[in-house]
Amino acid sequence: MHSQTQRLCLFLFSLLLLIPIAKPDLASDRAALLALRSAVGGRTLLWNVNQTSPCSWAGVNCEDNRVTGIRLPGVALSGVIPSGIFGNLTSLRTLSLRLNALRGPLPSDLSACVTLRNLYLQGNLFSGEIPEFLYSLHDLVRLNLASNNFSGEISLGFNNLTRLRTLYLESNKLSGAIPELKLPNLDQFNVSNNLLNGSVPKQLQSYSSSSFLGNSLCGLPLDACPGDGGGDINMNDSHKGRKLSGGAIAGIVIGSVLSFLVIVMLLIFFCRKKKSKKTSSVDIATVKHPDVEIPGEKLPAEAENVGYGNGSSVAAAAAAAMVGNGKSEANSAVGAKKLVFFGNGARVFDLEDLLRASAEVLGKGTFGTAYKAVLEAGTVVAVKRLRDVTISESEFKEKIEAVGVKDHETLVPLRAYYFSRDEKLLVYDYMPMGSLSALLHGNKGAGRTPLNWEIRSRIALGAARGIEYLHSQGQTVSHGNIKSSNILLTKSYEARVSDFGLAHLVGPSSTPNRVSGYRAPEVTDPRKVSQKADVYSFGVLLLELLTGKPPTQALLNEEGVDLPRWVQSIVKEEWTSEVFDVELLRFQNVEEEMVQLLQLAIDCSAQYPDKRPSISEVTRRIEELRHSSLRDEQPAVVRGLDDVSSR
Repeated sequence: MHSQTQRLCLFLFSLLLLIPIAKPDLASDRAALLALRSAVGGRTLLWNVNQTSPCSWAGVNCEDNRVTGIRLPGVALSGVIPSGIFGNLTSLRTLSLRLNALRGPLPSDLSACVTLRNLYLQGNLFSGEIPEFLYSLHDLVRLNLASNNFSGEISLGFNNLTRLRTLYLESNKLSGAIPELKLPNLDQFNVSNNLLNGSVPKQLQSYSSSSFLGNSLCGLPLDACPGDGGGDINMNDSHKGRKLSGGAIAGIVIGSVLSFLVIVMLLIFFCRKKKSKKTSSVDIATVKHPDVEIPGEKLPAEAENVGYGNGSSVAAAAAAAMVGNGKSEANSAVGAKKLVFFGNGARVFDLEDLLRASAEVLGKGTFGTAYKAVLEAGTVVAVKRLRDVTISESEFKEKIEAVGVKDHETLVPLRAYYFSRDEKLLVYDYMPMGSLSALLHGNKGAGRTPLNWEIRSRIALGAARGIEYLHSQGQTVSHGNIKSSNILLTKSYEARVSDFGLAHLVGPSSTPNRVSGYRAPEVTDPRKVSQKADVYSFGVLLLELLTGKPPTQALLNEEGVDLPRWVQSIVKEEWTSEVFDVELLRFQNVEEEMVQLLQLAIDCSAQYPDKRPSISEVTRRIEELRHSSLRDEQPAVVRGLDDVSSR
């Protein structure tokens, strides 16, 4: 009897042990969502409550049979969120309730969401001090509390959030000084339009002044604080009473006069030099950027002597080479060799005009050096001086004519070419806005115009249409060298595809590493690139557009990781919002379209060719998402992007 009692007690004790370890499941998540809907949603959230699973409800994301994301931006939620809801949503990683009319304090049981990575509450009426429990959510990466009624001081507790990359607190009623925030990963920060005072901490002085405006703050990047520079005053005071000797004064006067005379002479010298010689500028952003390959080409001595690329004629090297031969062939070359034009357009210039044109170096690329040539008649063209052309003139003519006949609004048209033993020149229409590479990675200063979604998606569509046209010319026709420096732009930022068909003109010495970061893994001979390999390169180009990172700079301290692999690793960790360029996060509310384009880019850059879509499908998908974003586009009032899982 005693043993039976012991066994019964042990059984009951085991049951008691099982009770506390019961975990919330999808049913408890569903009940929590319905409680949220009842408290603040009313009829706004049109969820089908007859469905057992909430995973198909609008704005709800699930994984492993748990709710991991709630995205309800701008759906007219109102009222106070009661406690007792988020305590059941313990697997939540993303919560977006932005652009609603929610008020009151944040619910305290939000502290139970310890896996929360992205919290977007901007554009509501939340009030009170920023709650202490937020500082215990150590996985937070993005936190946006902007445009609410939060008050009180900014707490040092933010330093607990060591993974934080975005902290937006602008347009609240926060007061006091900004504390010494030490957040090693922070790259987005804004506390403008509050009631803050004091000086900007040293750790935050690298952010732009717009991050601090609308407060009573001072110090970099704002105006200096009162009393700054006092050390200089004291230093001067400490030397009061010390007088300069007469010799010292005389030396200062003589030195000043001599310096003035030297400056005047230098100005006269440079002014005369400028009058006697044309000068030109170089697009530094294009030339310096790693994507524009600079193979260390040494220009011929003849070209250096005439100042090739420094205001000389664009074809001076060709002329010098012909004259230097000392043969009748060279002397008659200009007369015998002419520019060969394509199409029926008017011949507004000839080779002589080209030889006399002044030029700017645009950059050195895969196949040679490109120049902007301004003819005497005012016509502006782009001229590419090819190098390493090893094929015969007849073969060159056959291959270049196949390029010249291609005519489409999304291509940079080849207008003419020149072929001699020493020089091969291609003449194109000049694109005034330069390349996509220079636009994305060039000027990062204050005068830069950020590239919004509309511009980037338009460029993506134009480039896709150009490649689609090339692929439509035959199953064996491909571009072979797709990269951002070969996507040129009109004044209205329309994309034009350039450098198509040139891979067949040059020898193997020009091609081994010419598409670093863009080359499909199956390509062994860069002169033989399939259409599916073109799609891979275009996928990398899309990733470049979305991330703002050039493929050759995407290593991020991890040796050997290219841009597609880096993006996929971020998406796999469900931090998708971290891949997007901050300039894209600043303007429009087009998260869904951006994620769709990201998914398309990942599809295009698949390792195996048969997994990649055709360029026609790529074009269609870009057209659809652009139509969607333009139809649904609303005025942007908030920065930030909800994290989205891989699809």
